[in-house]
Amino acid sequence: MKEEHTRTIDLSTIIGLRNWSLVLLLAAALFVGLPGVAGATTAASVGSDFYYNFNSSGTLNESGSMDESNSPYFYLNSGGQFLIEGGVGKTIQDELAESTQTYLLYALSNALDTDGGHQPQNLFRLLTRSKWEDASNKVSWRITDLNLSSSPNRDGHNGILLFSRYQDQDNLYYAGVRSDGSAIIKKKIGGTYYTLASVQVFGTKGKYDRDTTPSLLPLERWTGMKLETYNLKNGGVRLRLLLDRENDGSFVSILSADDTGLNGNAFTEAGYSGIRTDFMDVEFDNYRLTGM
Repeated sequence: MKEEHTRTIDLSTIIGLRNWSLVLLLAAALFVGLPGVAGATTAASVGSDFYYNFNSSGTLNESGSMDESNSPYFYLNSGGQFLIEGGVGKTIQDELAESTQTYLLYALSNALDTDGGHQPQNLFRLLTRSKWEDASNKVSWRITDLNLSSSPNRDGHNGILLFSRYQDQDNLYYAGVRSDGSAIIKKKIGGTYYTLASVQVFGTKGKYDRDTTPSLLPLERWTGMKLETYNLKNGGVRLRLLLDRENDGSFVSILSADDTGLNGNAFTEAGYSGIRTDFMDVEFDNYRLTGM
């Protein structure tokens, strides 16, 4: 099952532009990437317990590669910007102004999924720059708004998800909660997603409706989520998803799955961790990775 939405430049759209100032701005952007590449930073060495509380304000700009990231700890692969302010990390909130370079790039490369470039946070993908093997990946999140895009890719499978053993954009695990109220654990191998396990955890199964009930996830409420990933002696990988509904440290296991070689070898080697969200504005706090 395909779920990823990529950015590709539509040359016919560029050629058809009548505003040459925008053409020149786009040309510059394509050479340097999104804003902030000039501040590229070497990846930091982290230990077996990595904790980030978002107390230092700043902006992480999307970049063309991990080596171009302006953070020593994170790489923003998609979503335009990751904002850190007021003691929390957050996707872009609301809409981007049309005067920004990020808006222009998304307007030309993936207008369909980003409301004409105004909401690149619809495709938010944040990765660590450190690799993790057996580890617990934990974060607190709060949805501040739903982006009810007309894109056909806005659907019940969108959600808030944690990456694990991320090798590249086509080979990874993720687990989390979806707009249809289900919890999910998936494997993506060779660009195709396979479901390892799922269960309903918010609302009633079948109540999701794109137009009338576009999300069964809690709004404006902090929720804790944790993904544990570790190798098994038989050569497989176990993934376990836990939720802390009150965000008070009381995590409850809600779903687990073993990958013993579904449609290809299990990802037993270390990989990047991170966060994915779709078609919503989200805040984050207390991101923690701990070796197991």
